[in-house]
Amino acid sequence: MWFKNLLIYRLTQDLPFDAEALETALATKLARSCASQELTTYGFVAPFGKGEDAPLVHVSGDFLLISARKEERILPGSVVRDAVKEKVEEIEAEQMRKVYKKERDQIKDEIIQAFLPRAFIRRSSTFAAIAPKQGLILVNSASPKRAEDLLSTLREVIGTLPVRPLTVKMSPTATMTEWVTTQKAADDFFVLDECELRDTHEDGGIVRCKRQDLTSEEIQLHLSTGKVVTQLSLAWQDKLSFVLDDKMVVKRLKFEDLLQDQAEQDGGEEALGQLDASFTLMMLTFGDFLPALVEALGGEELPQGI
Repeated sequence: MWFKNLLIYRLTQDLPFDAEALETALATKLARSCASQELTTYGFVAPFGKGEDAPLVHVSGDFLLISARKEERILPGSVVRDAVKEKVEEIEAEQMRKVYKKERDQIKDEIIQAFLPRAFIRRSSTFAAIAPKQGLILVNSASPKRAEDLLSTLREVIGTLPVRPLTVKMSPTATMTEWVTTQKAADDFFVLDECELRDTHEDGGIVRCKRQDLTSEEIQLHLSTGKVVTQLSLAWQDKLSFVLDDKMVVKRLKFEDLLQDQAEQDGGEEALGQLDASFTLMMLTFGDFLPALVEALGGEELPQGI
């Protein structure tokens, strides 16, 4: 249970999260399979374990873990277009008349309804960790759309969820550009070997570097011509590495072997114990890492009401 990406949300009001009440609320919107004519369904599932007895809220100390699952029927657009084209051509040939947009749209709807029961099913899960004492919700995704699907559904079942993306006082782009230019990051942070450089002009170029010495003259030349750093690979202490982008999305999180070995040792031999230990250790690590990251980016820009 190690998050691979991180979208960080700030609770803008104190909101008590009682695990039992949250469990009851999530149970009102359980994940289910798509019916034969449904394109998509969305609901909550147990983050750990399977079966009806598996809790929808995993509690570990002061932290809560929840999971939502989306199920959707996949209809390739090319298949639908080809079927519509074939049907239109058949009508025009048999009835010697032109098929116009309104009728074409109706044909498309009928074809979609006919194809739906045979469409492939795709399932995807999104995990979120709630840290009430820190006033944070952490979503294991790099997609704001996926995070908002989970948060809006959570808001629906509990009645209110005053959150917004965590923002910082300084632009991440400005900070990352300074780190690469000066070849020195904030305390406990280390610049690695990957970055994305963008020209500030609307039609400017983009340079993506991997396995590159970011202290090289080539990189410094790009910066001197006005390019800025919009993605940067970093390490924090000896515990984790990640890529930070200009929207403050943390991507490709990797926890170092030291932490993973500790979780394996703490979790014992059972799978659920291993999952619980890794989740707990991850959240405790975030408890130190996130304040350090926010401070390195100039401190948090607090919304009104906090």
